[in-house]
Amino acid sequence: MREKGQPEDLLFSFLQEKRRQDINHNYILSSMCTVPHPVAVRAHVLFMETNLGDPGLFPGTSSLEALLVERIGSLFHLPGACGYATSGGTESNIQALRIAKCLSRLSRPNVIVPESAHFSFQKACDILGLEMRTAPLDSGYRMDAGEVPSLIDQNTCAIVGVAGTTEYGVVDPIGALSDIALDHDIFLHVDAAFGGMVLPFMEACPSFDFSLPGVSSIAVDPHKMGMSTIPAGVILVRDREFLSSLSVDTPYLSVKQEFTLSGTRPGGSVVGALAVLEYLGREGMADIVAGCMKNTWRLIDGMEAFGISRATTPDVNVATFEPARVPPPWRVSWTRKGHMRIVCMPHVHASIIETFLKDIGDSNA
Repeated sequence: MREKGQPEDLLFSFLQEKRRQDINHNYILSSMCTVPHPVAVRAHVLFMETNLGDPGLFPGTSSLEALLVERIGSLFHLPGACGYATSGGTESNIQALRIAKCLSRLSRPNVIVPESAHFSFQKACDILGLEMRTAPLDSGYRMDAGEVPSLIDQNTCAIVGVAGTTEYGVVDPIGALSDIALDHDIFLHVDAAFGGMVLPFMEACPSFDFSLPGVSSIAVDPHKMGMSTIPAGVILVRDREFLSSLSVDTPYLSVKQEFTLSGTRPGGSVVGALAVLEYLGREGMADIVAGCMKNTWRLIDGMEAFGISRATTPDVNVATFEPARVPPPWRVSWTRKGHMRIVCMPHVHASIIETFLKDIGDSNA
C-alpha cells in the first residue's frame, strides 16, 4: 500500500486506462449480462450505501426488496411467494439445495440434475456434501425426463430442471419433472436464472414456474435480462417455511434471525432491479424480449445462409452453431460439446448482428 495517497486526477487516469482495456460491449456476444438500464443505474446510486444484511437499519430499502419478491412471485404465478435477493444464480442454487437437504433430513442425500446444469450445482454439491446424479439430455439438449425416475432412490432430496439453459437456451420439460416430483414427494428446484426474465414476456412459452404444483423453488437473475446493475439475483420458494428452515441467530443485528447465505447484502442493485420492472412494466419488458428474439432469429437465419447450421432450436435468446472461424474483435463462447454460442442480449442491437454476420461471412467464405 502507498505511504502517501495519490492525487485524484492521477488515480482516475489510471482507472480509466484499465477500464479501456475491457472489451467493448458492442463486440461481446457471449455474456448473459448486459449494459444496465439507465433507471437501474440511477436507483443504484441512490441506494449505494444501503445494507440489506441489517434490514432494521434500512426499512425503506428492505420494503423494496420485499416488493421485488412480490413482483417476481406474481410474474411466476405465485403472488404469495417468499424469497430474498441474492448475489445471483450461484447463490440461489446453493440455497435451494441447502433447503432441500435440510427438509429431507437424510444422512446421505443425493440430487438429480440435467447434464446441462450450470456449474454452480457442482459447487453446491461440494459445499453441502450431496451426491450429484446427472440425467442425460435428449436430441434437443433438454433434460430427458424419462430417465429421471431410474435415478431416484430413498436418498434423493431434490430434482433440478433448467428454464433457459446457459449453453443452448432451451427449457427442460419442467411439467414432466413436476409430475415426477409430486409422485415421489421430492423437492423440485427450477434454475431460471436466465429464462426467468425472458419466458414470462413471450407470447407462448413452455411452462416452468409455480403454476406447476410440483415446483418448490425458482432462481432468477434480474441482472441478466432484467437489465439491473450487478449483483441482483432472487430465490423464490413456494412455502415460507422452506426459507425459515435455514434461519440462524443473529443477536447483534437489528433482526434476531436471518436465512440468507451472505451477511452484508447490497441494496443498490436490488432497488435497481425493481426500478427496471416498475419503469418498463410487462409491456416494456415484452418489447425488450421480442427485440432480442427477433435478433436471435435473424442471427440463426444469417448463419445458416452461410452454411453454418444451428446446433438446436432455442426457446430463449441463446443461439448455438456448428464450429466456424470467428474473426477479432468479436467475442463468442463455446459449449462443452464444441458448439459456437451467442447470446443476443439487449445491448446486441440489430446493427451489431448485421456487422457480425458480414464479418463471419467474409471470414468463412
